[in-house]
Amino acid sequence: MLEGTYVQILIFGIALLGVGVAIYVRYYRPWQLRWGATDEEVHKAMSGDQYVKDPDFNATRAITIKAQPEEIWPWLLQMGYQRAGFYSYDWIDNKNIPSKEVIVPELQKLDVGDKIPLTNHSAMVVSELVSYRTMLWVDPSHHWTWLWALHRVDDETTRLITRLRVPYHKNSWKILTDLVFEFGDFFMMRKCMYGIKMRAESA
Repeated sequence: MLEGTYVQILIFGIALLGVGVAIYVRYYRPWQLRWGATDEEVHKAMSGDQYVKDPDFNATRAITIKAQPEEIWPWLLQMGYQRAGFYSYDWIDNKNIPSKEVIVPELQKLDVGDKIPLTNHSAMVVSELVSYRTMLWVDPSHHWTWLWALHRVDDETTRLITRLRVPYHKNSWKILTDLVFEFGDFFMMRKCMYGIKMRAESA
């Protein structure tokens, strides 16, 4: 009888997991992949799209900031692991070092070819840099891209748009890390974008 109870619990757990996956795929995933973005922003061709032709993870997120591109741009330039941080959950992505609350002059010089550290062991490369408009980071092997774009709306507001395009590993146990990345990415990015918004508007 005890064995039958375990089987019932296992079946219930599998069913519950299946329902959770179905809800994630049908509702949560489409919403988080375009959080804050308009239809136009989602479907618009942007820098970096050429590197990853058919991404498994293609997220375009956006937020409106009450500041001009010139006021937001410095916060983007200084981002990076153990640089100014990512304005997100520092205990996860910046070795628990608080992200900077001020503009750091020595971190304002950035050129194409420079590396943006993500961890102690990984970094992306600046592939495109158009002041006050776009900054594109590319994986050294062109396996994925991360775009930051600023679009002036009017004299008071700017749209900050990010696009992350990632191809997943195929036929490998690493697909598990891809799925963990996908689930956690939105929470980190949402916090990051609000962090940029708060800093730019406060300044």
